[in-house]
Amino acid sequence: MPLPPFRFVLLRPRNAENLGAAARALKNCGFSDWVWVRPEVEDFAPAYRLAVHAGDVLDAARREDTLEAAVADCVWVVGTSSRGVEGKRRLSPRVLAPEAVERATSGPVAIVFGDERSGMTNEEVYRCHDLSSVPTDPAQPSVNLAQAVLLYAYELRVAALSAPAGPSVEKIAATEGALKHLEETVGQVLRAAGFLVQEGRHGLRDLMAPLRRSRLGRDEARLWSAAMHSVLRRLKGWGAGPRPPHPVPLPEGEGSGEDA
Repeated sequence: MPLPPFRFVLLRPRNAENLGAAARALKNCGFSDWVWVRPEVEDFAPAYRLAVHAGDVLDAARREDTLEAAVADCVWVVGTSSRGVEGKRRLSPRVLAPEAVERATSGPVAIVFGDERSGMTNEEVYRCHDLSSVPTDPAQPSVNLAQAVLLYAYELRVAALSAPAGPSVEKIAATEGALKHLEETVGQVLRAAGFLVQEGRHGLRDLMAPLRRSRLGRDEARLWSAAMHSVLRRLKGWGAGPRPPHPVPLPEGEGSGEDA
């Protein structure tokens, strides 16, 4: 049976041996969709030596310059990180896998791995919908990149092969690209309205977090974007004409802006 559309995204991989071992692990489990984001490897000969019978998987790796480009068409993006982030679940590979199978019925699911030295940046963690980590022993918590790829690929394969045949799709999920577009549009609206007045603050990120957690459907994301574009046009129109009516005051004790 065909496996679900799982994608393995490696951020800034720097070790050729890891790439070769990861390619072999992916082929062991029947996967070949993977992306290298700004790889730092120059000599790939060691990678091909370790990619026993998996040279085709090495050759098939797609290269991108950003995480956003690597996961733009994905409906669920999970970053492998042990850090705790408010609003993001941290799942073990075994708990993650069945949900990944279910979500993959409406589009690709991406598992993101940080680089061997420093892992994922804060911005990259934010771009992920949820997080996952291997429950290793505290005495040796870190896992080699290729080993991590094998662990996740194995759990995803087991979950896919044991899933009921023909799962129903309730709605087509919004892709990360659609959510990114929505976030940019919401940001334009809030800046035009004077809500976001300082770059670098987390107001927009915090406002978008519930929408990302809500698993918006494709049509829902389109509706949100259309509504925000309509509001933006009205705000820009007011800039040259009569001002909008004064907003209804908020109940006492509730802030009205990002810096309140």
